[in-house]
Amino acid sequence: MSSDGSSNGSSNGSPTLTLDGKVVPFETGETLYEVARRHTSDVPTLCYDERLEAFGACRLCVVEIEGFRSPVASCTTHAAHGMNVQTKTEKLEKHRKTLMELVCSENPRGVEIDPMRGHASQEMTDLAQRYAVDGTRFEGAQSGQSHPDDPNPMILRDYDHCISCYRCVRVCAEQEGDYAISIANRGFQTQITTEFNGFLKGSECTFCGQCVQTCPTGALADNRALQHTREPGEVELTRSICPFCGVGCSVDIMSKGDKLVGVRPAMDGPANEGALCVKGQFGWEWVQHPERLKNPMVRKDGVLVEASWDEALDRAAEGFRRVRDTHGRHAIYGVASGRAPHESAFSVQKFIRAGFGTNQIDNCSRA
Repeated sequence: MSSDGSSNGSSNGSPTLTLDGKVVPFETGETLYEVARRHTSDVPTLCYDERLEAFGACRLCVVEIEGFRSPVASCTTHAAHGMNVQTKTEKLEKHRKTLMELVCSENPRGVEIDPMRGHASQEMTDLAQRYAVDGTRFEGAQSGQSHPDDPNPMILRDYDHCISCYRCVRVCAEQEGDYAISIANRGFQTQITTEFNGFLKGSECTFCGQCVQTCPTGALADNRALQHTREPGEVELTRSICPFCGVGCSVDIMSKGDKLVGVRPAMDGPANEGALCVKGQFGWEWVQHPERLKNPMVRKDGVLVEASWDEALDRAAEGFRRVRDTHGRHAIYGVASGRAPHESAFSVQKFIRAGFGTNQIDNCSRA
């Protein structure tokens, strides 16, 4: 029982709180931000990523709690039974507008960020439009030190747009375990940097692109996707599976018309939960490479020439039969690719074991 004689939960045993005048249930351990988001309250934030430990840096997600002297960050405040929470009041909205004016003063071109920079690159732009701010009210000194001379072809380090939310640093540490980037200095000298302020290729960076996809301002951007910004047409996202290995990471393919212009990790992908390796994130350009084979090739009179799929498959089948008939079934050996999906690996072992009656099947990943 609580101090006022009421029970400590709802009729079904779950604790409850009052959110914007409505009694809602929550799970023990949830933060106010998680409760509010689940019940569709539109609480803004710039430093939050559900995959990371809550940080409470941007203060945009502050809410008012009855009995509390000051607003609190909802992302770091745990829900408690009986709380009376307001997520949108005149005072809170004024506070958020002022914060956005301060944030945008660090990003004079912040509302012009190209969405092809990354998955979360429009978060600040959307909030700037929501609160009708352009960064001119507190215009002045800016922090951040860009690295346009970083020679890596994959990640653009445009720190003029950095707002020190540290999502990039945290995702590199908490999700990837690489600790390739960190925070240096304080105040207007604060910057995201590598060890000894060097290039990414000289750091522990594996170019997974997680920092790019979590950045809410586009300060870190997908360089390869940006090469296609001038391509005509709107970007269309198509859910697919990365073909590089057997893990089966979900990806969202970015295309304009019939041209592939980028790849993003699927944030709700069951196998990868917003993560990709360097091959899955940045290795897609082979799809449209002018030297990519588009048809089977067979050798005729010592020269490789294009053939139909039927001709190529018939030749391969005849080759297997000839070896089996001449040298026996144990002369056939299969090696499955470590980059093949599980279904393909299963088909290869079935082909060798059931087709030729031998267990001589291996996988290159084992070595």
